[in-house]
Amino acid sequence: MKIMPIEIQQQQFKVRFRGFDVREVDNFLEQLADTFELLQQENKNAQDEIQRIKLESQGYKKREETFKRAMLDSQKVLDQMRENARKSAELIVADAEVKAEKILNRAHIRLAQLHDDIAELKRQRIQIEVQVRSVIEAHTKLLEMGNEGMRAMDAEDSKLKLLKHSKASK
Repeated sequence: MKIMPIEIQQQQFKVRFRGFDVREVDNFLEQLADTFELLQQENKNAQDEIQRIKLESQGYKKREETFKRAMLDSQKVLDQMRENARKSAELIVADAEVKAEKILNRAHIRLAQLHDDIAELKRQRIQIEVQVRSVIEAHTKLLEMGNEGMRAMDAEDSKLKLLKHSKASK
């Protein structure tokens, strides 16, 4: 049962023979009621403060939870960003490897073509050398034949001169 300060102040006791001094009891009850009222007010203030602190604490707990969620979300985003960056790097490396492989393949193909071209040029050079030799040999034979013809004509001319000379001297 809750006692209020007013109840203490209004409390009446039966007076008996050789009882307590009524004024003293009333003064004491008055002081007790004032003290009780002060304690109730302090208790109310303490309860209000406790309620305020509870509300403030709940607010802090909510903020803490919000921060925790934000930190977890941030960590997830960072992890995702790292994973995306890793995947992107892997794709870039794979793409670079594919491009490098293509470049190497083209270079090998070009090298093979150059070797083929060089072999073809050597073959053509040999073929041209053979053709030039055969042309030179043919011209040499023609020159030799021309020289033989000239000698034969010179020999005939000499014979004719001798014959003319012999006819003229006769």
